[in-house]
Amino acid sequence: MSRARAIHLSRRGLLATGGAVGLGAALAACGDGEGRAQGAGGGSTAAGSGPWSFEDDRGKTVKLDRVPANIVAFTGVGAALHDYGIRVKGVFGPTTTTGGKPDVQAGDMDVSEVTVLGNAWGQFNVEKYASLAPDVLITTMFDDAGTLWYVPEQSTKQIAELAPSVGISVYDRQLTQPLQRMWDLAASLGADMKAAEVTGARKRFEAAAARLRAAARAKPHIKVMAGSASDQLFYVSGTDLSVDLEYFKALGVNFVEPPESAKKRGGGWYESLSWENVDKYPADIIMMDDRSSAIQPADITKPTWRKLPAVKAGQVIPRSPEPILSYDKCVPLLTTLAKALEKAEKVG
Repeated sequence: MSRARAIHLSRRGLLATGGAVGLGAALAACGDGEGRAQGAGGGSTAAGSGPWSFEDDRGKTVKLDRVPANIVAFTGVGAALHDYGIRVKGVFGPTTTTGGKPDVQAGDMDVSEVTVLGNAWGQFNVEKYASLAPDVLITTMFDDAGTLWYVPEQSTKQIAELAPSVGISVYDRQLTQPLQRMWDLAASLGADMKAAEVTGARKRFEAAAARLRAAARAKPHIKVMAGSASDQLFYVSGTDLSVDLEYFKALGVNFVEPPESAKKRGGGWYESLSWENVDKYPADIIMMDDRSSAIQPADITKPTWRKLPAVKAGQVIPRSPEPILSYDKCVPLLTTLAKALEKAEKVG
């Protein structure tokens, strides 16, 4: 996350939101999403043919006379569609690092083949966007007001006039729900959802979820904390609101839960701690925000961090607060946590 949207979170705060996502109560949830997208005749169609329509998570239906060919998307959405064989023309959001390498949110996309409209919060080149002749803009939403992620508020009207938009919600629900919605969207855009790599990834996801559930059942006493680091503050995320953490909790993972009163400044997502108080919550495993906007564990030099039992025991793992919504990219999220639980010792 980043800066304040309808829920008025600070940029750094939303970055910390890197600490909240969710899970469905059962694997059955993986396939319970409604396929509300359709091409001609109600099935998926090849890009360029039509007509095409898709109802997004704001309840808005985009209708076009053909399947979108010129797609512009938030980087993570473009990465998810890439895994289903759908290529986007332009992206906005974290795409490349300062060293020019693909950002973690770019997934397997070849970032040299897409037009980058903005690489950071507040950046969105509207003129360049118009030059792409976009058919549709697709992004996620981190609030219940339908605010389009990484679309600058000051440019919203201009951007909306150039092409319709589709919003996929990743707010206050379990990971399986937006995964299904992205699956539906990819199918509507002409993806081959019966391809071996696609169906195989979904099966791997289900197996990974079963493994995590078993690991959590075997280690109910192991406490996991979701954190994110900045120079001045350490953020501890609660499981509410975040799609990955809600899902992991539903699978049985035992998380550190800051009280609601402590999360008020973070819009209900997280609690902000000074580095002097980073040991406030005992934890056996720490999941750390892997986004380029957060300081990574290897670069944290605070003495209080190094003294944490989980850090000293080497029980720190990465976490993706903004998951790439394809089954292929979400498998490692589950297996990494499952492996950590299987090996974890009680240290907190």
